[in-house]
Amino acid sequence: MTERDAEIRSFLARNGLAGAARTPLAGDASSRRYERLGTPDGSTLILVDTPVPDEDLLPFMAIGEALAGIGLSVPAIHAADTGRGLALQDDFGDETFTRLLAEGADPEALYALATDALVALHRSWPVGESERLGLPVYDAALFVEQTMLFADVYVPAACGSPLSDKDRSEFETLWRAVVEPACAGPASLLLRDYHVDNVLRLPRDGVRAAGLIDFQNAGHGPVAYDLVSLLEDARRDVAPELAEAMVARYLAAFPELDAAAFRRSMAVLGAVRHARILAIFVRLALKGRRGYLVHLGRVWRLLESQLAKPELAPVAGWFARHLPPGTRADFVVPETT
Repeated sequence: MTERDAEIRSFLARNGLAGAARTPLAGDASSRRYERLGTPDGSTLILVDTPVPDEDLLPFMAIGEALAGIGLSVPAIHAADTGRGLALQDDFGDETFTRLLAEGADPEALYALATDALVALHRSWPVGESERLGLPVYDAALFVEQTMLFADVYVPAACGSPLSDKDRSEFETLWRAVVEPACAGPASLLLRDYHVDNVLRLPRDGVRAAGLIDFQNAGHGPVAYDLVSLLEDARRDVAPELAEAMVARYLAAFPELDAAAFRRSMAVLGAVRHARILAIFVRLALKGRRGYLVHLGRVWRLLESQLAKPELAPVAGWFARHLPPGTRADFVVPETT
């Protein structure tokens, strides 16, 4: 038994779950682990095991409390040992929107619910709450910094050599020119990883039927970011007409918004997100975690669709000059040993 195993067993015993049946659950790209626990009364809980509680568990608990306070559904925490990065939380079940879609559920109904949850969040998130929670501000500087992961990880892997200082500086300058206007509109809590894997359907009314998870990395930033995260999903195709209907649904809820500016913000922030995800997938592959490469072609299609828009013309020009055929969707990441 490892030291970590002993800590988990002790934590479970202190909370009356020494003999609980434990079933590992699928994880994500992080170092967090999850297990489903059978409790003595026949219900279930989720064990959260994270080695970095200051980055994961503590923000999750604080942000979750705030989200619950405005009427959204998040897993309640039943017990926690924050010093060791362990917690027991509600089990929202297995009905992720991803699973429901695979089983033939109506996509429009699910995406409408997810969009309405964002509307509720952006209407109700208290002014100053993100600052009170100490959340990072997702401003232009931070988004530009995220694009640099593409310059520093993806480009060397795909092109065989790092960028020159001049080319890297130009990449950064061009992104800054398009990102700054995209961040000029309204801001709210930014969940940051909002997609159908991270929303579950619950037997509750209204927007509370959307169970939200995986928001420990949330910050404060442009309201367009989470909607483009939902509708331009790295892991699954979303029909263009469905995506357009959801953008229209969101905008109808906020008639005071400048719709054209919002759409430009979605385009730029979507491109930022896709560039960063491409770099993350390649970085994981170079470390031996190659499962995400199946999505590389889709993410490139999403990125190139945004690069074709006028607001991203300066960045698109850089891509055209520096990423020739063989370095984009058809790039084969080499095996590592």
